[in-house]
Amino acid sequence: MSNVNWIGFWTLTGREVGRFFAVWRQTIIPGLISSTLYILIFGFTLQQRISEINGVSYTLFIIPGLIMMNALTNATSNTASSMLQMKLLQQIPDLLVAPLSSAEISLAYIIGGTIRGFVNGILIMILGVFLIDMPVLHPFLTIGFILMVSWAFSAMGLMIGQLADSWDMLAMMQNFILTPLSFLGGIFYSISMLPEWAQMISHFNPIYYMINGMRFSILGIADSDPWLSFGMGLFLTFLFTFLAMAFMQSGKKIKV
Repeated sequence: MSNVNWIGFWTLTGREVGRFFAVWRQTIIPGLISSTLYILIFGFTLQQRISEINGVSYTLFIIPGLIMMNALTNATSNTASSMLQMKLLQQIPDLLVAPLSSAEISLAYIIGGTIRGFVNGILIMILGVFLIDMPVLHPFLTIGFILMVSWAFSAMGLMIGQLADSWDMLAMMQNFILTPLSFLGGIFYSISMLPEWAQMISHFNPIYYMINGMRFSILGIADSDPWLSFGMGLFLTFLFTFLAMAFMQSGKKIKV
């Protein structure tokens, strides 16, 4: 650890964190507004037809999914957009010639995305607590799980940003992969409400486990073993972090 360039590492990390805090109206407020609308429109409206799921009101049921969706999408977007912007503005050479290792660069970007995802997730949780008096049965588990998933998808976003060549390609990856997997992960429904074949398919969706684990940590209910969800979150964290560092080390699509 003595060979780590701490000054450079924390400078790059601070830049990534400050980058999204500087435009908080674009990076934080939209998530709060959209989640409020989901709660008001989907929650309060559909609750008249779906009174409860697994023993809790429908409005309460959907909030853990909204927390997870906001955390992982913001974490992914932060690193992906930051890396792609650096590429398009021809700033990558300046970064590569800096006295920073590929691991230090990767971790700085990942930490920046993690903080953005974590902040958005926590704010949605606070919104649920104040808006509809949502209980949080396991607060430390909830906070830790939001942090872990934010880290995992921040690392995934770094890979996406490195592989993308344009904003269109980045949007395609997010809109046609991440967003559908989020909505099909059980945000607005329990997979027990689906046909058996659809339930089987849902178990191949990694985001389902993230939402399932979050729902257990907050409400104490789960469609499947919550510890499997926590294990999946830990596995994705290590996998995506390793791959993000490996991609950065290889210089794929960033080194000429």
